[in-house]
Amino acid sequence: MDIRKVKKLIELLEASDIAEIEIKEGEEAVRISRASTVAPATMQYQAAPTSASVTTPTPAVKEAESAGPSDATKGTPIQSPMVGTFYRAPSPSSPPFVEVGTHVKVGDVVCIVEAMKMMNQIEVDHAGVVEAILVEDGEPVEFDQPLMTIV
Repeated sequence: MDIRKVKKLIELLEASDIAEIEIKEGEEAVRISRASTVAPATMQYQAAPTSASVTTPTPAVKEAESAGPSDATKGTPIQSPMVGTFYRAPSPSSPPFVEVGTHVKVGDVVCIVEAMKMMNQIEVDHAGVVEAILVEDGEPVEFDQPLMTIV
């Protein structure tokens, strides 16, 4: 990729409210992000799940807590690739992508993580059955937070 294109991308990023941009051209890829805007968002989202789970645990959280560490290692976790908001369905009126017990294959979309008004589809990287959904619809999630497990 030409360095002039990279410089132009940096200028576009600085002139906008976008925190991160990734461009792929053939086999080449470039990702440019602002570190200063990501850190405050991470701190904001860290406080929300902790206070929500301590004061009013949701049924899914109770199931995950009662499962214990030995059950959590049975399945492979699907982790959030970013900080954002977890959604089980493509829209509020649509059915969820998956339910517990759904068979999935490589590349299937299992949920969405919204970050900065961008809907990012999360795909599975291995086939299996959805064992548990660990996050409630509409909850904030952190980077690398387990969203569900696949057996």
